[in-house]
Amino acid sequence: MKLSVSGRAAAAAVVTATTLLATGSLAGAAPATPAVAAAPDLPVANVKAHLSQLQSIATANGGNRAHGRTGYRASLDYVKAKLDAAGFTTTIQQFTSSSRTGYNLIADWPGGDTPRVVMAGSPLDSVTAGPGINDNGSGSAAVLETALAVSRAGLQPTRHLRFAWWGAEELGMVGSRYYVNNLSSTNRSRISAYLNFDMIGSPNPGYFVYDDDPTIEQTFKTYFSGLGVPTEIETEGDGRSDHAPFKNVGIPVGGLFSGADYVKTSAQAAKWGGTAGQPFDRCYHSSCDTIANLNDTALDRNADALAYAVWTLSS
Repeated sequence: MKLSVSGRAAAAAVVTATTLLATGSLAGAAPATPAVAAAPDLPVANVKAHLSQLQSIATANGGNRAHGRTGYRASLDYVKAKLDAAGFTTTIQQFTSSSRTGYNLIADWPGGDTPRVVMAGSPLDSVTAGPGINDNGSGSAAVLETALAVSRAGLQPTRHLRFAWWGAEELGMVGSRYYVNNLSSTNRSRISAYLNFDMIGSPNPGYFVYDDDPTIEQTFKTYFSGLGVPTEIETEGDGRSDHAPFKNVGIPVGGLFSGADYVKTSAQAAKWGGTAGQPFDRCYHSSCDTIANLNDTALDRNADALAYAVWTLSS
């Protein structure tokens, strides 16, 4: 994130379908029906396996995966190879920032109604200070594993599914802004929802939901309600991650966040556990943001919520 300047899913799907029908706030929303199949319970071990690879890439490339550095390109190549093998159509989009070449990776799943696109995306770069395993390997790995789950399930969604990994987010959402600015007005209007996942495995986690679009917000709240996990509206990351360029042109956005350098309150510790008076992620933008800097429960819950939202909103 840029600095400031299972069965439970099946049950929840019916509730969310009712919400979609009632609100109709998702762009181009038609009368909703329950998802054809329940979203999968993503194995957190799979998500962590991707994170281990990102850690190894950083270790082999000067300790980071930052924009314009070899570690970033190696991270992108790792994700792309997984998606290509799974049957996605992948595109690398190139741009320049701070006199260095940057890259976005876009992956389209075949089929679906292309005038109605549901996107899920994540910043892929780290800061130069460290490997960026929570910020933002965690979101990138969960988006990747969700995409691979789409392939394993042979999902045939009603809406077209697109996944994205953005470059140079840490420099001011450069990659995602480049992508949005280069969309035609027609292609912008085709995006029904953009879902953003930036830091979802913080070691002292909170459970925060973006409140930018009522339908997307309720989809995530429904999922966490089914787990008995209370949520709060996300405010720490407003305007600080890759949903901002989409929101700025009127595309409905939503997402999840587990906290960065804000301090967990006593009330938050009482409902979520963890340590009051300490940051959600004490290693935010630091060299200690390694594979050890994760809360597996938060990573698991947020990854499953991601998959649930993709299944539900694309059905």
